[in-house]
Amino acid sequence: QAEAMAGEAGLLELPFTHDAQLTRCMRLRFQSLQQKNLRPQDGEKLLQPNEQVYRVDFIRQHNLRFLRWDVRLDGPGKVTLTGTSQHWTPDLTHLMNRQLLEPAGIFWKKAGAKEVECNEADAQEFGERVAELAQVRKVMYFLLAFTEGLEPAQLRASIVFKA
Repeated sequence: QAEAMAGEAGLLELPFTHDAQLTRCMRLRFQSLQQKNLRPQDGEKLLQPNEQVYRVDFIRQHNLRFLRWDVRLDGPGKVTLTGTSQHWTPDLTHLMNRQLLEPAGIFWKKAGAKEVECNEADAQEFGERVAELAQVRKVMYFLLAFTEGLEPAQLRASIVFKA
């Protein structure tokens, strides 16, 4: 159904794409600090084992109005999508906590449930923020944290705009 709707005039559905290379770079930063017994920089965000880096490529940047999140979880669990304020080609290996946007989008599915739930007010505000940021970015990076048994392979997510 979502695929058919996205094909309609005036809708733009942009998928979240796993950025394996950036995720790997951020993991190496974490390992490097551990091996050298160094502390992270003040305020540095280190990638946790349950976090992955995803990106959204804006094929269109202007006059986008946030419509909805399309998040599908193939199993029970929770995913937290946090946007970053990094511009263009970021070196996320030195990501600072202050570069993480508020609010985050939190989506979950209870065992046996068909529907994915979310905190709608935060998800709405987050979506509107992404639409604003799209005007100055061709690409936006997100940290996705998978918890309560959810695995990255069980997620399909996109953001839908009225274009």
